[in-house]
Amino acid sequence: MRISKAISLGAAVGLLLLGPTARANDSTAELAAGGLVLKTSASIQMKSEDLFISTEEVRVAYRFVNTSSRDVTTMVAFPMPDLEINGVDDMIAIPTEDPQNILGFTVTVDGKPVATRVEQKAFSKGVDRSAYLTALGIPLAAQTKAADDAIDALPQAKKDELVRMGLAAIDEFDAGKGWEKHWRASWTVRTTFYWAQTFPAGKEIAVLHRYKPSVGASAGSMMGSVYSKGTPELAQYKRRYCMDQSLLSRIDQMARAAGNDGSPFWEQRIGYVLKTGGNWAGPIGDFHLTIDKGAAANLISLCVNGIVKTGPTRFEVRKSNFTPDRDLDILILLPIPAAE
Repeated sequence: MRISKAISLGAAVGLLLLGPTARANDSTAELAAGGLVLKTSASIQMKSEDLFISTEEVRVAYRFVNTSSRDVTTMVAFPMPDLEINGVDDMIAIPTEDPQNILGFTVTVDGKPVATRVEQKAFSKGVDRSAYLTALGIPLAAQTKAADDAIDALPQAKKDELVRMGLAAIDEFDAGKGWEKHWRASWTVRTTFYWAQTFPAGKEIAVLHRYKPSVGASAGSMMGSVYSKGTPELAQYKRRYCMDQSLLSRIDQMARAAGNDGSPFWEQRIGYVLKTGGNWAGPIGDFHLTIDKGAAANLISLCVNGIVKTGPTRFEVRKSNFTPDRDLDILILLPIPAAE
């Protein structure tokens, strides 16, 4: 199985789709998503959004109000991030074994669980191949062993056809039993959870959804390594995570104390789609963001103006009449324990 279980994420109405962030070969790539998205409505206002992000959970509590004089029923959706399965060496952080609900997504409205519907499709080279794969008896969840096994069991002519269509990749290896050749699923999986929600006239409702984030991870980091100094990649990293001089000085200090040329950190990365999906009327009335870095010794960096430390591991910011203009990229650096 190419997909690595590990530890970012969000939603939209219709089929809003997101791709994984590419990483080096020794890394597990994170997936990025955000919050719920409504079908465009001039009557539904987001009174507040309380967003909590950690490597263990993303939790978003909304309060919506229908300002019109009639009930409004509209579609609400949570699309899982795209799973772009491109080859046998893909390493993508997926926190559950569920072939559809890869993030363990749940939602309640006014405290009551919502029964969502799900749509899953398979795309290759921009073409929907869901019906074709289903007719062959191949599961659409390309990240699963079941999909690989179904392809392997096909007649050779069908396997060759899948390769030509960009729906399969050939994997050749020797695992100690002689040379083996297998065919692996290779397409983009798009999964969306959705439901019809009624917003009563002149009333407010509370919507809470949560899921396990897909956290990118690396057994090492370019931060603090002498080999990355002055490189374009390091400069891009600093811009992406808005690293200030205080943090960079702390990183250099810890690198010197480690006494070697490599990085003294492991790293985790979380992506959250914050700016997409504002189909409600006007800005977010009251926006509250809390981020937990996991351990007091960890270092954290992200691009959010006004965020302050409120506890040993927590950082918070509150904004009024807020319209997001960028997504969140969060970098957490975990000090590597000294060898005994």
